[in-house]
Formats: sequence, C-alpha cells, structure tokens
Amino acid sequence: MKNNKNTILLSLLALGFGFLSVSCVNGARKEDKTQQNDTTAVASSADFSYDLKNPVKYNMPQNLFEISGIVFHNGDAKEVFAIQDEDGDLFHLGLNDKEAKFTKFGGKGDYEDVAIYKNLIIVLKSNGELHTFPISAINQSEVPNVVKTKDMVPKAEYEGLFADEKAGLLYILTKENKAETKNKQAVVYSFKIADDGTLTKSDEFNLSFKEIAEVSGNSKVKFRPSALAKNPLTDEWYILSSINKMILITDASFKVKSSQPLDGSLFNQPEGIAFDKDNNLYISNEGGTLAAGNILMFKYKKP
Repeated sequence: MKNNKNTILLSLLALGFGFLSVSCVNGARKEDKTQQNDTTAVASSADFSYDLKNPVKYNMPQNLFEISGIVFHNGDAKEVFAIQDEDGDLFHLGLNDKEAKFTKFGGKGDYEDVAIYKNLIIVLKSNGELHTFPISAINQSEVPNVVKTKDMVPKAEYEGLFADEKAGLLYILTKENKAETKNKQAVVYSFKIADDGTLTKSDEFNLSFKEIAEVSGNSKVKFRPSALAKNPLTDEWYILSSINKMILITDASFKVKSSQPLDGSLFNQPEGIAFDKDNNLYISNEGGTLAAGNILMFKYKKP
C-alpha cells in the first residue's frame, strides 16, 4: 500500500508540474501577444505626423468660452479667426492674447464653423445657411452688408466648413441627417466658389459608417463630424468628431484611410480644426465646468 501511495503521489506531482509548465508557456505566449499588440498600436501612433498627447495649449478669453470653428488667413498663425455658438460675432486674436477683438455679423443663432476664401469670410450656421462678408470688415464694430445664402444643401444639421483656395471649392459637411443616418453614412457637399462668393453646386462625397468602423475599431460607430480641414502637405482630409472623440483621415476624394482617437482629458469638446502654413495642426475646444475654451496646437513631425 505504501508503494502504491508513493506511486500515486509521484503521479500527481508530475501532473501538477506539467500543468504548471503549460500554464507558464500559455501565459508567456499571451504576454508576448499583448506586447505585440501594444507595439503595433504605438507604431501606428508613431507613424502619425502629430503627437496628440502633447499639445501646446492656448487658453481663450472669456468671450470665447464656447469657441467653435477656427481658421487662419493664408495659414498665418499670428492671428486666428474664430466663432462661437449662439452669437453672430467673428473674433480675431493672437493665440497668446488675453482679449479678443470681434465684429458683429449676425444676430443670435447656432453658428458652427468659419472659413476664409481669398478676401471673404464665410460662416456656417447649423441649418446650412451661409453668412459671407469681406475680411476688411473686421475693422468695424458691425458688418454693414452680410450676404446670406440659403437652401444650398438639404435640410439637416451641419457643423463643418472648409474653403480650398487652390481648387476654388467650398465644402460643407453634414453632422446629422435622418436619411443619411439610415443609410449609415455622412455626406460632404462641394461647391465651386467665385471671387464674389457666388456658389455653384459641384460634387457630393459619402463617408461610410462601415468603413469608419473598420479603421476605428468600433463596430457600432455612428459618425457625427464637427469640423474638417485639408492637410496642406498631403492633401488628406482631417475630419474631427467631438461626439466620437476622434479624427478621421481620408484622401483628397474622401476615401477613408485611418483614424486617430482623442483623449477626453485633453479634448473637452473639440469643435474646430485648422492647419497653419507650417503644417502644424490646431484643434479648438469649448470650455467646461472647470476649464476655459482653448486651442491646442500639435507641431508637425517631419518623417
């Protein structure tokens, strides 16, 4: 019996050792796989031209607490032009200024984005209405003759506007449209723009939720874009989504390429996006309970 007990004990020990060995191997493999995935994620971020974790932060004056759209004239970062929700005022200031000058161009309303085409300021309301006036009017307290353009786009909610001087085109980006949501896509409308601001309808581009889900890793994504800007170096579109906390990158024809997540601790409510002539990236955030509105600048990393 003693021999039998010893035999059983030895068998159990051998079995336990074998199980422990397999567990250690599997654990090592799992750890290696995790490390590999982490390395892949880091490599993906490392390949991106901007370090979205390390911005230069510019706090905005109190009258720009709800800063929305931003733009530079000819890419000159010495002065940023901005609007904010609810007030029909165009602001302009240096990034380090403690006060912002402004010019009134409209009454109360939901103003979402701003663009500059040559010597024209163009402001987008959430209903798709455009307000256009000469940039020279910023030296006055109120713009005397604002041109309002309506019914250029279908009834929907809009938040993104961009003027491409090189191509002579104006782009308007849908945030939400019931029909488009049902079709699981967002739509970009483009217009040929004359020097006097006259618009002629050009092309439409679709942003597929399915393709966005594939590049973002979120199978349930319902994309709600809030702004767009064209990278002057690559001609890629950078499409910002405040709700989704991400930047979607597409080619010049809006073919989805990739996405970058935005850290909620840095991006309270990202609503505006722009590039300067040195290819640095700027994203504006509306203020929060404990934070002022701000503009975050991300320096371009040369490859």
